[in-house]
Amino acid sequence: MTDVMEKMSENNDVADYRAAVSGWLDENLPAGFLSDSPTFADPGTEEIRDWERRLYEAGYSGMTIPRAYGGQGLSFDEHLIVNQEVGRRALPESVNSIGKEIISTILMAMGTEEQKRTYLPGIFSMKHIWCQGFSEPQAGSDLAAVRTKAVRDGGKWRINGSKIWTSYAQRADFCLLLVRTGDPADRYRSLSLIIVPMGTKGIDIRPIRQIDGSDEFCEVFFDDVLVDADGIVGEVDAGWSGAVSVLSVERATNRMYRGWRFENELRHLVSVCEAEPVLKVRLADSGTAAALRALSTDARVVQLYAEKIVAMIREDRSPGPIGSLMKLHWSEAHQRLADFALRLLGAQVPDPSPALMAARRRFQTIYLRARSESLIAGSSEIQSAIIADRFMGLPKGRAAQ
Repeated sequence: MTDVMEKMSENNDVADYRAAVSGWLDENLPAGFLSDSPTFADPGTEEIRDWERRLYEAGYSGMTIPRAYGGQGLSFDEHLIVNQEVGRRALPESVNSIGKEIISTILMAMGTEEQKRTYLPGIFSMKHIWCQGFSEPQAGSDLAAVRTKAVRDGGKWRINGSKIWTSYAQRADFCLLLVRTGDPADRYRSLSLIIVPMGTKGIDIRPIRQIDGSDEFCEVFFDDVLVDADGIVGEVDAGWSGAVSVLSVERATNRMYRGWRFENELRHLVSVCEAEPVLKVRLADSGTAAALRALSTDARVVQLYAEKIVAMIREDRSPGPIGSLMKLHWSEAHQRLADFALRLLGAQVPDPSPALMAARRRFQTIYLRARSESLIAGSSEIQSAIIADRFMGLPKGRAAQ
């Protein structure tokens, strides 16, 4: 941790801390990392991994994890500030966000002391990348229908089954796997979480090519995969609560920068249009102006949700379904932004500038990736049901409609 970090933490001076984060980012950003720049060059996995390693060494990663486990020992207030500054610059997505923000939280809550000391430091130093194996082809959004089985075999667990939509599995060192360890009839009481080294014999990883050309999602097949018994996280047959908490974390505290990235995208869209006479005329249209105001409100709502969640954590209150509210609003609002941006930038422009061409490429990628955002981390229908049930208290029959 840098001396500046320690000083800011001790003084608890929010303005100075933000200035320190912002200054460090501006001084150390690799060339071509800014998504709103015409010189943006989509970095590869190793470039991002090296960048994230530098973030950690500077003290800007693992904010809320105790120092004994490789973190910074700070609070969600500092975590939010770092996310805000990262989002404002729309820096590349982490290649280890699952490890940093989901796996680390579960290990802190349910892991043994040995598991915490063994795995957490490697997550933040970027020595190890993690994935999570939850979804299955036959189970859909119903995790209680998981069929991947783990059976005791001496001092090990023998795993057979398959997972799908496993992000970054092809480059992960470890997987937190949800498996059936008991009677399938006990839907919620026979599931366990187990750590699986991805280099173990019997694992077959098949990347899925997506519409935008990326292949971060994977199918993963387990054929008589043997894992040490001490890989179980929490109690055997008590993995359901862990799985639910994973999803709660994913919706509430994971990727808090989204609202500020949203704002960056909107600001980029407007600035490019203002520089092109044809598009500047379209900005003046009353319908376009109204849509921009609505999208600006959408971005601020996502930001307010993140700020509300941090305030609740600070007061030792569980965010509960607030995470579902934020996730539902963000995913659908972001799809509206992507659709609007493509239609606005798609106008015929004679001799388009390099800045306009770069913006078109950026928003085309955003549009394609946004198609999945109302499905990942729980579909919009699932979020609506959670909100109706846990937030509004509607009867089950109405909540499912």
